[in-house]
Amino acid sequence: MSHTAIVILNYNGEKLLRQFLPSIIQHSENAEIIVADNNSSDQSVTLLQHSFPKVRIIALDKNYGFCGGYNRALKQVVADYYVLLNSDIEVTADWLTPMETLLDNNPRVAAVQPKVLSYHHKNQFEHAGAGGGFIDSLGYPFCRGRILSSVEEDTGQYNDEVEVFWASGACLMIRSELYHTFKGFDEDFFAHMEEIDLCWKLHRAGKKIYYSGKSSVYHLGAGTLGYQQPGKTYLNFKNGLALIFKHFLPAELSYKLPLRILLDWIAAFHFLLKGEPKNFGAVLRAHYRFVRELNQNTRKRRELLQTYPTYPDALIYPGLIGVDYYLKGRKRFRV
Repeated sequence: MSHTAIVILNYNGEKLLRQFLPSIIQHSENAEIIVADNNSSDQSVTLLQHSFPKVRIIALDKNYGFCGGYNRALKQVVADYYVLLNSDIEVTADWLTPMETLLDNNPRVAAVQPKVLSYHHKNQFEHAGAGGGFIDSLGYPFCRGRILSSVEEDTGQYNDEVEVFWASGACLMIRSELYHTFKGFDEDFFAHMEEIDLCWKLHRAGKKIYYSGKSSVYHLGAGTLGYQQPGKTYLNFKNGLALIFKHFLPAELSYKLPLRILLDWIAAFHFLLKGEPKNFGAVLRAHYRFVRELNQNTRKRRELLQTYPTYPDALIYPGLIGVDYYLKGRKRFRV
């Protein structure tokens, strides 16, 4: 049996740890459970020491964000498989077994996610991963079970096990060797879309990403940054541009990047018309930061092209998910 380590990144999440750790401990008896603390200022560490003594604590010296926190913590964890688990997730009985079995039996499968359902509406999918992640032809991410703001009810339609383009960082099981081979998450992302970037690298290396509907978890969602918060808007727009800049091949980047920038500006003015000036400003800041980081992203892009000059595009949706959603009324996606 492979050794699995569940690693929960925490920052001032005392309340979430108190609420969600019991289910993780109850249903993960064969795995090591670790909380990596991003130098919290609340009583998180004290709570862990007194109430959950069997949980290993990795104390980081400052808040390194999602990407940096995991990269530093996982250097201190020895296991065959890592499960990167958000602190606001409730797990279910035997949730690890289907994912471990997929990895045990399929050497080309690098990572897998479970079905991600809403904690508050347990018959509905949740934004962060839902029934498995995909991207469209311009690099916009979406999921089975959740396209833009539309979420589906879970009626068993995604109880399958299928290859997907990306697996959710809210609950990601990944081979430890591959995580370190690819140097973990890109810390310039800080948070948001970093798992898509890592999954894209794995695809470029000929690996597969899977979804297992035989495993389910419930995600509270928007625990750190709300879905409409300017901070999340900034990260999503900045990281969205960085993602396609790093991965699209030269011929496609030449026209897709300008089109993405144009669409971003349209979105920015839409925020302004809706009376959301902070989100408008977040898009502008995101573009400014993207330009500031252009040199380092150019270096990363060259390294990827030299090592992995192509990528399989069979799992990339050939259309534009936003156009299909708003103009064609497409609210569901099937593989």
